[in-house]
Amino acid sequence: MLHRGRNAVTQYERARSEYADLGVDVESVLDALAEIPVSIHCWQGDDVGGFERPDSVLAGGGIQATGNFPGKARNVEELRADLDKVFSLVPGTHRLNLHASYGEFGDAFVDRDQIEEKHYQGWVDWAKERGIGLDFNGTFFSHPYADDGFTLASKDPKIRAFWIEHAKRCRRIAAWIGKELGSPCILDTWIPDGAKDYTVDKMGYRRILKRSLDEIFSIEYPKEYMRDALETKLFGIGSEAFVVGSHEFYMNYAARNGQMLCIDMGHFHVGEDISDKLSAILLFDDEILLHVSRPMRWDSDHVVLFNDTVRAVAEELVRSGKLSSAHIGLDYFDASINRVGAWVTGIRSMRKALLYAMLEPLDKLRTLEEQGNGYAKMALLETMPVMPFGAVWEEFCRREDVPVEQEVVDIVLDYEADVQGLRV
Repeated sequence: MLHRGRNAVTQYERARSEYADLGVDVESVLDALAEIPVSIHCWQGDDVGGFERPDSVLAGGGIQATGNFPGKARNVEELRADLDKVFSLVPGTHRLNLHASYGEFGDAFVDRDQIEEKHYQGWVDWAKERGIGLDFNGTFFSHPYADDGFTLASKDPKIRAFWIEHAKRCRRIAAWIGKELGSPCILDTWIPDGAKDYTVDKMGYRRILKRSLDEIFSIEYPKEYMRDALETKLFGIGSEAFVVGSHEFYMNYAARNGQMLCIDMGHFHVGEDISDKLSAILLFDDEILLHVSRPMRWDSDHVVLFNDTVRAVAEELVRSGKLSSAHIGLDYFDASINRVGAWVTGIRSMRKALLYAMLEPLDKLRTLEEQGNGYAKMALLETMPVMPFGAVWEEFCRREDVPVEQEVVDIVLDYEADVQGLRV
């Protein structure tokens, strides 16, 4: 790894002085940024395949990965090796977000209504060695019992019972993970339930989903071990006309039952301002789970970039004073490019957005707004993109002992040649 010399330090000192002129304490910002956890999604490494069977492939359930770039992780060991490489290239505090389908099941097939804590012991041990927390997700797709588009809202009692049991086991496993690691495990529940074309009995399906959730959440676990989140969606593949677990459904259910909402940036219309939802939710709710993604035309889960949309979300979390109330996770998968590189770019982009937002002169901006000085506020906001943000970012990377931008590409390509390229 290369280390920046005196010139980089001088650039940082100048940047710190310029931000100080606006009332921003850059040192305090860097200290705080280092402690904000970002939960890294395991499924980028193998295109959402999982390890339930040796020949696991993505199929059905409203999820689709595109591309077939060489070097995909084929087993748990390769996935962990790739994650370790990623961790060495991204600054800050990390968590790992696991799907239930990524357990270690041995030679025997274990169906999802039979998963147990022992199937995730290896992940817990791995996380302990690295000092990171784990989050968890039920896997309600890529299964024969999800082929007709309904799981927890299915009108077939057998199918519905299967998925209810899966959800119950996921909650129990999440609580065990949180207890083992001494950090609450955030359990996200997303289901693909919906229909491709017009649906007559919408109320019936939603009534069934409510009953299923009531049964699942009837068992309480200590909040210091696990927290529940419900993930809303506007539409998906195969559910273009009707989604049972819509935004309105889960907002009502969560509010009445003390659950957390999961807002996935790819689950709304591409013209919606996701950041505008955050203050409306966090004014009433103690916590929120974010799945940061980059939709393009639809829920396409492109690699997260340091763009306006991601910055707006980070800015709203900081401006609202609710940054500590948000659990930030990433959710995208791109099989058309190097998967480690996709991870690294997305994680670093999220961290950059947080830094950018935390460097805003918030007190000065609020004062101008309250004084009704719209021009001065606008002009100050327009100043921020030309502030020496890059020098502060490089200093953060230096302190975290990770490479800066121009170094990352060569490291990723070397790893592709030496490790991923040998996977055939």
